[in-house]
Amino acid sequence: MNVLKLGVAAVAIGVLVAVGGCYVAPILLAPRLSVQVNAADPALIEKGRYIAQASDCVACHTAPGGKAFAGGLAMKTPIGTIYSTNITPDKDTGIGSYDFADFERAVRHGIRKDGAPLYPAMPYVSYAVLTDEDVQALYAYFVSAVQPVAQQNQASTIPWPQNMRQPLVWWQMLFGGHHRFTTPEGATPEVARGAYIVEGAGHCGACHTPRGIAFQEVALTDGAGGEFLSGSELEGWYAKDLRHEDSGLAGWSQQDIADFVKTGRNARTAAFGSMADVVEHSTQHLSDADAAAVAAYLVSRAPRPGHTASAPQMVDTTSAKLLDSADHSPGALGYVAYCAACHRLNGQGTARIFPALAGNSVVAAENASSLIQVTLAGGAMARTPADKMRPSMPELAKLDDKTIADILTFVRSSWGNKASPVAPGDVAAMRGEIAGKPDDYVPAKVN
Repeated sequence: MNVLKLGVAAVAIGVLVAVGGCYVAPILLAPRLSVQVNAADPALIEKGRYIAQASDCVACHTAPGGKAFAGGLAMKTPIGTIYSTNITPDKDTGIGSYDFADFERAVRHGIRKDGAPLYPAMPYVSYAVLTDEDVQALYAYFVSAVQPVAQQNQASTIPWPQNMRQPLVWWQMLFGGHHRFTTPEGATPEVARGAYIVEGAGHCGACHTPRGIAFQEVALTDGAGGEFLSGSELEGWYAKDLRHEDSGLAGWSQQDIADFVKTGRNARTAAFGSMADVVEHSTQHLSDADAAAVAAYLVSRAPRPGHTASAPQMVDTTSAKLLDSADHSPGALGYVAYCAACHRLNGQGTARIFPALAGNSVVAAENASSLIQVTLAGGAMARTPADKMRPSMPELAKLDDKTIADILTFVRSSWGNKASPVAPGDVAAMRGEIAGKPDDYVPAKVN
């Protein structure tokens, strides 16, 4: 009987500690900062505007067809849909009632004004490395330069009890990345600046780093294992490997990377899908120096164990067969019928207009999700001043699963590409992923 009582008492104490910790931990982990910010300072506002663009705030907090920063963008998670929130300075529905301490806790620690934790779709894990000065500039920009919009936030579709916010505090304690930026060992000032942007405002790891069982990024900075920026799948897109290795950016020069960051294109490839949005809303606005710094950092990342620092050697035995009409396989015939007009028989495309497929690291990636999705749904390149033409990839969803699988298998194994085949089941699964994407929340009328 005494043992039973002790067990019940232990459980009760454990529950009290777990529940109490949900409320005490935010106070201990993220004490309020007593800092006065001159939010009317024009220089500070402009600095904040630049950081907000580098952080790509508008892309997530603006639904297609909605008001800037008013929220409503639907984001699918394994347990339901969440909607981005209104971060305009509206006092009733946005962040107009936030003082700097409230703002800083939300941006760097994922804690709302009322003390509840934010879902980690908000990349506060990355923003944790932002300097005090940069967060102050962001605050000045959002409260002084962003147009207030009265738009209520949409509730998530995550069912109870998974939608309970307070237990997320324990996730934040384990994975929240309550850390500060550390300059990579031996880094030049340019590489250090690039690392700060990639790890912080750019939050590149949020998409390009694999996630663990708790949906946490398995690495927040570069380490011996090389998991950071090694590629990951999110919402049906495969965010490619950004390390300087055979399956990543090996073969890309620093200028190739800088061009891609600024324009969404280079002689090799072009951004599409989610990355096109990132370029259009965010990275094209980086200064040339910062784009070069990001490129310098990425090109200096060592390959993971088992990977090489050079691109795979390409031996083209495909072009001659296509030119001679000697390949009658279903994939080759489908490619000639639907793809060759833009990407050409030699798979080289046209520089900065139609991306090359030969040697394209997205085409040859271990994960073919992005290739399948853009083939089914199509996609447009990023709109930037660097290029007058903005061609789009047409959607080919009218083709059956086997035809698309045959074409993509051909593309992934031609002109020297050496990637695994695509199965009809892979295409069918992606059709389901696309069909299951939730609708965004855009009210008919907002102020």
